[in-house]
Amino acid sequence: MSIFSGKNILLGICAGIAAYKTASLVRLFVKAGANVKVVMTPASKEFITPLTLSTLSKNPVYSSFTNEEDDNAVWNNHVDLGLWADLFIVAPATANSLSKMANGVCDNLLLATYLSAKCPVYFAPAMDLDMYKHQSTSKSFEKLKAFGNIMIPATSGELASGLVGEGRMAEPEDIVKFIEDDILNKLPLKNKKVLITAGPTYEAIDPVRFIGNHSSGKMGFEIAKAAANLGAQVILVTGPTHQKVSNSLIEVVSVTTAEDMYVEVHKYFNGTDVAILSAAVADYKTKEVAPQKIKKKEHTLILELEKTKDILASLGAIKKKQYLVGFALETSNELENAKAKLNRKNLNLIVLNSLNDKGAGFKGDTNKVTFIDNKENITEFELKSKAEVAQDLLNKITEEIHA
Repeated sequence: MSIFSGKNILLGICAGIAAYKTASLVRLFVKAGANVKVVMTPASKEFITPLTLSTLSKNPVYSSFTNEEDDNAVWNNHVDLGLWADLFIVAPATANSLSKMANGVCDNLLLATYLSAKCPVYFAPAMDLDMYKHQSTSKSFEKLKAFGNIMIPATSGELASGLVGEGRMAEPEDIVKFIEDDILNKLPLKNKKVLITAGPTYEAIDPVRFIGNHSSGKMGFEIAKAAANLGAQVILVTGPTHQKVSNSLIEVVSVTTAEDMYVEVHKYFNGTDVAILSAAVADYKTKEVAPQKIKKKEHTLILELEKTKDILASLGAIKKKQYLVGFALETSNELENAKAKLNRKNLNLIVLNSLNDKGAGFKGDTNKVTFIDNKENITEFELKSKAEVAQDLLNKITEEIHA
């Protein structure tokens, strides 16, 4: 999954010959899973048609404050456009538009939208050599960067005038790569390795039957997605589940039993910075697994069970620099039991959820949790989606490891 998946990208197009490249740029963002809208300066329509961009983006293209061809003129709200965007990319950014952006001139819809945007703004200059080197253009670059805007450097090559030199807009593929790298390098968990467990474990009784639980794996998978979205390299060790994830930063390791999970977790733990064990691991397994299916002969069946290895405690015993997080699903004396587990297993943080809370627990899309850290700070949350709980958890971990 691309870093752009689900992002709202607003592409601003100025009047330069490089505007023809924006068809490819729109297509690349859409292919990466982004929602793309285009706002153009009126003069840029002489270089590429709104119809082309609308077809590729699957959205209307905006170039004026009202739709002039509409008898019932509708105002194109630049404020709404600016607030909609997660990223605003001005490409090509001409000397004229850059100067206006740098000096707060607002004489078209694109410039008004720029002044309303609250998201990161990238600009890709495109102009002839002498214009690119002119002192006024250099001042525009510096002012815009001082405002927090990010410049995508122009490249060298043959220009529209026939001159050869700096001023060519970066190629669409390079623009996408530049923005992707810039976002990833600023993420708080960049270069961090995060180990996550999810789902249930199944402990065999015979070749057909097993001891298991109702865990769906949803919570662990949401945590993995949230960690990857913050730039982490994620190892997700999961028991049997129907959950799916597609992200180049997440490596999924599938296991079945508690012993399988123990082995895989210990394989990766030493190389990780953060370990979050959200799996519902079976506490017991059968002492002996029947080699054949057990036939139904008697009214009762007695199984001898033995404890599985305590994965969380085993990591707490050997951890060095790792930030270790456990989960506690309780039905009574919730806080006391969670605090005891936190201390007994040498955790940095424990996430408590109670089956007494409506909407919490297995299978559902929501959860209600309380964080307890090893300084006994307690933070309670309202009922939220598991995706929001995962984000709260990663925010807490990020704050702790960067403290």
